[in-house]
Amino acid sequence: MLEYALLAGLVFGLYFSLVGLGLNLVFGVMRIVNLAHGDFLMLGAFGAFWLFNLYHLNPIATVFIALAVFGALGVPLYYLLVPRLQRARDPEMLSIILFFGLSQVIEALATVGFGPSERSIPGRVLGSGPVHVLGQTFPAAWMVSAAASALAVLGVYFYLYRTRLGYLTRAVMVHREEALATGIDVHRVSAIAFGAGLALAAIAGVFAPFMLGSATPAMGVDLNIQSFAVIVIGSLGNPLGTVLGGILYGVSLMFMQTYFSSWANLLPYLLLILILLVRPSGLLGRQVRRA
Repeated sequence: MLEYALLAGLVFGLYFSLVGLGLNLVFGVMRIVNLAHGDFLMLGAFGAFWLFNLYHLNPIATVFIALAVFGALGVPLYYLLVPRLQRARDPEMLSIILFFGLSQVIEALATVGFGPSERSIPGRVLGSGPVHVLGQTFPAAWMVSAAASALAVLGVYFYLYRTRLGYLTRAVMVHREEALATGIDVHRVSAIAFGAGLALAAIAGVFAPFMLGSATPAMGVDLNIQSFAVIVIGSLGNPLGTVLGGILYGVSLMFMQTYFSSWANLLPYLLLILILLVRPSGLLGRQVRRA
């Protein structure tokens, strides 16, 4: 039982790393709080559901569609919303209000368009047989989702640390005004990062029916809370710190569901309170300040 909870926690931790990664990337570059993050994840989940049911499209193929569609959607959405926010006296607080409103609009439209019912995709589409790891058995869909999440995290690492655009993005993350003063096109870099954040959310949504069991239009609120727990554990503004936060959250969640199942729903709140009381900057907060 202990070994299963630990290994399952690592699997879910990789997935929750992807769930929080886009939110932390957007915050790190723009210092805005995207409370519609969970709703874009929900749209990715419903996109995967409808493409599978209408066209029998494998969710792995849907990942590339989600990457293109939501990445392209993020750029005009950035120019429509974010520059106005950043001219305000308190952009972080205004971003909470604005994106909360956007979240409510997306959820309402999704409820009207998709209905309130839960939607799911058969796990067998990602693999029919169970996978055995260190004597423990897991659904193939879990392992495929975790592997895809790990690849997405590696892609973000390559983007940030091995490309010229990534160097510019990290410069904006360190100090936006200084990056602007050195001639960096801050809005272009931020728009691409915003699109990448939405694309990562949508990709996580593609695998949500397999990892979370189903998708509903109202799932965005819970996913926002889980995403905040993950990124606060790792460190706000440090995208790769999300990996540490996701793994710790996933392992904690599996242990809670195994040994204290009636308390499992409280885990995100408990972790948020604990981290904010003990180490408000997150476990990797010191590295962010030195960047």
